Amino acid sequence: MDIIERAVSVLMHDGLIVYPTDTLYGLGADAFSEEAIEKVYEAKKRDFAKPISIAVSDFEMLAAVSHIDRPMGEFIEKFLPGPVTVVVPARRTIPGILTGGTGMIGIRIPAHGIALQIIERFDAPITATSANLSGGKDPQTPEECTVPRDLLIDGGMLPGTPSTVVDLTTRTIVRRGADADAIETFLRSC
Repeated sequence: MDIIERAVSVLMHDGLIVYPTDTLYGLGADAFSEEAIEKVYEAKKRDFAKPISIAVSDFEMLAAVSHIDRPMGEFIEKFLPGPVTVVVPARRTIPGILTGGTGMIGIRIPAHGIALQIIERFDAPITATSANLSGGKDPQTPEECTVPRDLLIDGGMLPGTPSTVVDLTTRTIVRRGADADAIETFLRSC
């Protein structure tokens, strides 16, 4: 069984994986399973009131879990896949626990082959929060992934700059990260 199949098997059994992305190591769980999502909060010692973003493998999966209008779609087509998390209205298929009761969901399409293969084979979104304790150092290496998990996929040293978080309903940057200047310029030009 290859590492991607092992990761999918863990996800199918409500387990936790640590996986490489184009920014940091992520903590992945089935984004449709409340049991798995609760494990993510517990592993990170994260406040349940704080939303957790998800990763999808393509635009079709993104559209299946969120409500996207044309201007949002234009932004998404320009910056994803890439080191950007878009905050958009969630569809009812998304468990409320992920949105922190806001009705909004942060979504990434990571520009990383391993992450995309896992999500494609799993055929559903996975959580996309960093693989560290809440408030801890952003994990660039496997050794910095301090959370309990069932499987860790070693992707070596990663860039380490978190994704830029953009609320597409207000067209504002919530957290500056990778590509923030280009994103800011794009948002001002629209």
